[in-house]
Amino acid sequence: MNPLGKILITAGIVLLLAGVLVTVGSRFGLGKLPGDFFFQKGNATFYFPLATSIIISLLLTLFLNLFFRR
Repeated sequence: MNPLGKILITAGIVLLLAGVLVTVGSRFGLGKLPGDFFFQKGNATFYFPLATSIIISLLLTLFLNLFFRR
């Protein structure tokens, strides 16, 4: 298989998993945690999900270390 094809398939799978995580995570409160910053002034809105990013990073680190450790 062409290396570019493998990269595109992998990128598609990663995007699919990210979409599922966002959809399912919003049902459990991810994105609205106490450490997530949300500022709104007039028509401008700034949102930075710091706590959500930390939790996702920890879960991905645990998952990758469990299944891909050599």
